[in-house]
Amino acid sequence: EAGDRLIQHHTILTAPSIGVLDLTQKRQAHLRSTQVTNSARPQDWLIVGNPAMPAVWQPHLETMQPLPSLQGAEQEALAVATLFDAEALIGPAASESVVKAQMETAQTIHLATHGLLSYGRVQSSGIQDIPGAIALTPEADQDGLLTSAEILNDLTLQADLVVLSACDTGRGEITGDGVLGLSRSLMAAGAPSVIVSLWSVPDAPTADLMIQFYTELQQGKDKAQALRQAMLTTMQAYPEPQNWAAFTLIGEAQ
Repeated sequence: EAGDRLIQHHTILTAPSIGVLDLTQKRQAHLRSTQVTNSARPQDWLIVGNPAMPAVWQPHLETMQPLPSLQGAEQEALAVATLFDAEALIGPAASESVVKAQMETAQTIHLATHGLLSYGRVQSSGIQDIPGAIALTPEADQDGLLTSAEILNDLTLQADLVVLSACDTGRGEITGDGVLGLSRSLMAAGAPSVIVSLWSVPDAPTADLMIQFYTELQQGKDKAQALRQAMLTTMQAYPEPQNWAAFTLIGEAQ
């Protein structure tokens, strides 16, 4: 009907390119074959919220400035952790080295922080080869930016689902092989399902949507159905599409 939203009548799933899907399945098969000898202890959850933000290049200021804190993302991460009786990495605890280590053993990964499409000086940065980075707490030998290239080259994931509750995480360079960026890198690293945002998302509606999404999963819905219902529920309190429509599920629904 006129004025209706597509999500009101259909469950939506974004399929990755055949090449990325094939690579994901091969990595999952390899992981299953090596789990018997893998000494890393698996964990159910990795939940990150509002790290101590790294500094990034600000072109309009022509200087490095820390990214702004996200108090709403912190509350979101704590609420998700409470829902599943898990622990959230907040502030300084969400260091890049700790998060990367736990990403390789977690079954579900929820990252509530800044997602960046551009994060360096284009002329001089060596990290602009694949668009996208996740903001984490920097360390002496880590800049606090987990880039798409680092995910693709350095990590092997066994997570069934990765949720990037962050701004612009689904965007990237358009090529013949789909969208390059964080979603593609995470799938190529082994995650069969990734939820990302396509634009800058507001704190409060996003927190509500994510809690509803996980609640729907607990009730037995698949990932696509759970995201659809979470959008419909959030729409009731926040009718404007920018408040609920940014997130998309890429990959497998089950």
